[in-house]
Amino acid sequence: MKEQLQALEKEALQKVDDATSLKELQDVRVAYLGKKGPITEVLRGMGKLSKEERPVIGELANKVRGNIADAIDSKKASIEAAELEKQLEEETIDVTLPGRPVPTGGPHLLTSIVEEIEDLFIGMGFEVREGPEVETDYYNFEALNLPKGHPARDMQDSFYITEEILMRTHTSPVQARTMNALEDKRPVKMICPGKVYRRDTDDATHSHQFTQIEGLYVDKNVRMSDLKGVLDRFAKQMFGQGREIRLRPSFFPFTEPSVEMDISCKVCNGEGCSVCKQTGWIEILGAGMVHPRVLEMAGYDPKVYSGFAFGMGPERIAMLKYGVDDIRHFYTNDIRFLKQYHQA
Repeated sequence: MKEQLQALEKEALQKVDDATSLKELQDVRVAYLGKKGPITEVLRGMGKLSKEERPVIGELANKVRGNIADAIDSKKASIEAAELEKQLEEETIDVTLPGRPVPTGGPHLLTSIVEEIEDLFIGMGFEVREGPEVETDYYNFEALNLPKGHPARDMQDSFYITEEILMRTHTSPVQARTMNALEDKRPVKMICPGKVYRRDTDDATHSHQFTQIEGLYVDKNVRMSDLKGVLDRFAKQMFGQGREIRLRPSFFPFTEPSVEMDISCKVCNGEGCSVCKQTGWIEILGAGMVHPRVLEMAGYDPKVYSGFAFGMGPERIAMLKYGVDDIRHFYTNDIRFLKQYHQA
C-alpha cells in the first residue's frame, strides 16, 4: 500500500506539471483528491492493515494528499498569472489616442422655454408656485367665478374623474389655492407653470395635454398699466426689443376687464404676411384685472386690494419663437426634432 501511494503521488504530480489550463488542473484535482479518487480508495482499505501499519499508512496518505494539493495550487497560480499576462498584452490601450466624444443630451425645448420664462418673472419679483394636476371642481372653476352651470365652462371641456374631481384644465387653481393659503392676506406675486388637460382633438395647434404658465399679482393699487408694463417687458425679452404689444378687449370669467395680448409679427414687422394672416399681429396670451368676486372668495377685500392675472402656453411661445409648425412635435419624442434645440 505504501508503494501504491508513492506511485499515485508521482503520477498525480506529473499530470499537474503537464496541465496547461485551469480546466485540466481541476480534472486532476477531482481525479486524485475527489471522493472517488484512488487515494480515497486506498484509505478505505486500511481496515485490513495491522494496528502497527495503520498510523504509518495514514500519515503517508495525508502527506501524499497534501503534496498533490500544494502542487495543484502552485500550478493554478502559475496558469492564472500567465493568462493575465496574455490578456494584458492583447488588451493594451494606447493612452495617447484621442478620446471618443460621448454624446450628451440637453433639456427639452419646452423645458428651456419654461425656465426662461421663470427666470424672467423671478427677475421681476415673482415667485414660482406649483399645485396638484388632479384638482377639485371648486378650485378649478368655482373659486375662479365659474359656478356650476356657468356657460363659460363649455370653453374648457374637461376630464372628470368624479363629479367633484377632474384633471385641471388650467393652472389658475394654483392662484386660488395660494391666496386661500395666505392667512395674513398679504400681497401675492407669483407664476405657476405646469401641465393641464382638456378634451381637445389633437391636431397641429391643439393637444389634450399641454403646458401653461399663469401669473398673479395682488396688492394695493395694482392697475391695468402695471399689467401692460409687465407684459411689454415679457414680450421684448422673449421675442426681441423690437416687438410691440397691443391689448384687445376680451372675456374671461375670473378677470374684469379682460384682454387678449398680441405681439407685432416678427416675420413682417407688422406689415402683414401669411404668418400673421395679413394683420401684422399675432395673439400670444390672455390677461386682465382680477375679478372682485375672485378676490372676495379668497378672503381679500376688493375695496382695498386689486390685482392682475395672465395666462400663456409655453408651446405657443416656442412655436412662435422658433418657427415650429406643429404642437405634436413636442410630444412625439422624435430625436431629430429635439436635437435641433439643445442649445436653445
